[in-house]
Amino acid sequence: MRSQPDSNLTPFGRTRKPEPTEPAVTRFGLIRHAETVWNRERRVQGQLDSPLTPEGEQQAERWGRALRSVAWNRILASDTGRAATTAAIINAHLDLSIETDPRLRELDWGRWTTRTIGGIRAEELDAVEAQEAAGWEFRPPGGESRRQQLERSRLALIAAASRWSGDCILVVTHEGVIKGLAHDLCGRAYIAADAVCLQPYHLHWLTVADGRMALAGLNARALD
Repeated sequence: MRSQPDSNLTPFGRTRKPEPTEPAVTRFGLIRHAETVWNRERRVQGQLDSPLTPEGEQQAERWGRALRSVAWNRILASDTGRAATTAAIINAHLDLSIETDPRLRELDWGRWTTRTIGGIRAEELDAVEAQEAAGWEFRPPGGESRRQQLERSRLALIAAASRWSGDCILVVTHEGVIKGLAHDLCGRAYIAADAVCLQPYHLHWLTVADGRMALAGLNARALD
């Protein structure tokens, strides 16, 4: 009985190289936390916190119902109270594993934290305008730069993609985190004249494959 030919051999007798496999794609659906008391007051929260408003709690309930249509594997959230609370309310409808990561926090706004936007502009207009013109180097006094925030949030998502390769992950984070990632992936300067338009309370999609991040859908779905 003749032996079967080796399918791994070429017509010239050499072993074929194995076909490269496609890297697993991890999908991230990013949303901002629901409305807080300081959001309503237009007060800078940074890495401090204020509670969700009653409307914010209702928002998170609605989002939980709306997000059931997606086959999520888990939730990853910033460890701030407002993000963790939003994630918990949403998860009452999704029943997923939740983990938090401090690298997904809002920008550290230094000594501008707790102050109103209007008050900062009225009292320190020159400093505000200088920072707004700085693009990626925007850094509130005593705080961190947008570039620093971008790097930590990128590392958080790339680490999550390595840990949960191929999953679909809901990320509950902050406007600053989403803006930074969107501006970076769109190749923008992060100044007013070159800004990415983020619609409020929308779902945004990113992917990570083989350590490379890509924007898959900005303002992809309205949650409200």
